[in-house]
Amino acid sequence: MSCAGNRDLETPAVDRLAESGVCFENAYCAFPLCTPSRASLFSGFMPHEIGVMQNGNPIPEELRDQEMGNLFNAAGYDCGYAGKWHVPEGSITEEHGFRKLHDFGDIGLAGACIEFLKEEREQPFLLVASYDNPHNICEWARQQNLPYGNIPRVPLDECPNLPANFAVQPFAPDALEFEKSFNHEIHPTQHYTDEDWRHFRHAYFRLTEKVDAEIGRILDQVREQNLEENTLIIFTSDHGDGHGSHHWNQKSSLYEESIRIPFIVSFKGVTAADRKESGFVSNGLDILPTMCDYAGIEIPENLRGRSVRKLAEGHADNWREEVFVETSFPKPAYRGTQGRAVRTERFKYSVYSMGRYREQLIDMENDPGEMVNLAVESRYRGILQDHRDRLSRWCGETGDSFKVPCE
Repeated sequence: MSCAGNRDLETPAVDRLAESGVCFENAYCAFPLCTPSRASLFSGFMPHEIGVMQNGNPIPEELRDQEMGNLFNAAGYDCGYAGKWHVPEGSITEEHGFRKLHDFGDIGLAGACIEFLKEEREQPFLLVASYDNPHNICEWARQQNLPYGNIPRVPLDECPNLPANFAVQPFAPDALEFEKSFNHEIHPTQHYTDEDWRHFRHAYFRLTEKVDAEIGRILDQVREQNLEENTLIIFTSDHGDGHGSHHWNQKSSLYEESIRIPFIVSFKGVTAADRKESGFVSNGLDILPTMCDYAGIEIPENLRGRSVRKLAEGHADNWREEVFVETSFPKPAYRGTQGRAVRTERFKYSVYSMGRYREQLIDMENDPGEMVNLAVESRYRGILQDHRDRLSRWCGETGDSFKVPCE
């Protein structure tokens, strides 16, 4: 996003939302893959708690009543959903509490949302506008036609440069290279040249700008309907993309590019305006409690997430000191590597279930690009063990069977 300091693209719609609200700079998804992350977003549970560790798995039926749509529907909200659902179906189905406004697909999605906003109603509404892009970078990398229009190729000197963390760092987890080697379709970039990566980055930014323009149409309608001062707007994503950093082109890894996501909360006249917040957010755990808090709906007692309302309104709060992320490379597409991560104020610890250098300890204050693995240095042994202990406690509290190294 350009509001986050990116000079290689322009996102005026999202920037406008950031100007009227709070941009959480340390927001993370629960799991950097579509279905597990979305299952978390709409249920409020970590994916391993509900058995959604790969694409194609549904949210368990016993949680149906407290899914976002059904929870708000029961509270009297008119709930509309447009676009990508993917938990596990492509488009939303009626048992999830939403009225389907538009199928999976970005073309026509904004129009469907605009018509929903124009409807006359007595009750409050909940609208989810779920865009696919910039996910089409996957098809672009495979040299396929893009579903919502191709991106013209431009001369190399018009492409953005490579990121500072483009190279695979020393003592990188070789589980990632191992898993990448088993799936050329998902990782068609294995033999990319530096020039290819620059074209890849150009395409990704243009896809981002394309969806930003569509989001702008919806935000314009919110303003035209005089809804800004009575509507909470949250902008987020289910995961990121490697985008060439560490030569990684996909999600699923525990690198920042894959797991750190945008999270903007805007409620004109209520939230602090044009403010950046450093508190750790898990959008999978925290988005549902936040929405319930603002809507006056009782937050289900079995959720471990928290409402970010106090932070968004600029009030000091005793906030969390850490945030956790999980991942999996499921068979048959991959070979079954699991991974977990914990981010604290200064450090980030990630660990994979197999391979050399499976433990990574990063000083996020001095090395935000994750290029120096401190886990191989004895002088950081105490910090490493502290983060192992934090992750081990989390696994125990949440019923996660992942085995954290002891030493």
